[in-house]
Amino acid sequence: MKAPFYNKINSFALIALGLWGYVDVQSPTALIPVGFGVILLLCSNGLNKDNKIVAHIAVLLTLVILVALAGMRLPKSLDSGGLGLLRVIVMIVTSILSMVAFVLSFIKARR
Repeated sequence: MKAPFYNKINSFALIALGLWGYVDVQSPTALIPVGFGVILLLCSNGLNKDNKIVAHIAVLLTLVILVALAGMRLPKSLDSGGLGLLRVIVMIVTSILSMVAFVLSFIKARR
């Protein structure tokens, strides 16, 4: 698994779905994933160059947004359902994929 590839997928998902959520509900908190997505997208160049500091920052940001989505947003979306729930689930899945890719790349680098 290529960590930079999955980081970009996660970044685009966070940006697109966060903007969609903002347009749908007009809540400024829907822009939080957009901010994380932009920062993660900016980390892509460092990830492509195997910069360890940038990789650790990207992992930390991915973990923070994953915990926030799964721990705080998902329970609220389960109550309301609809497209908001679908958006949150897609963002969680892409974040999990990105975390797995990062962990596997760290394991590969240690060998």
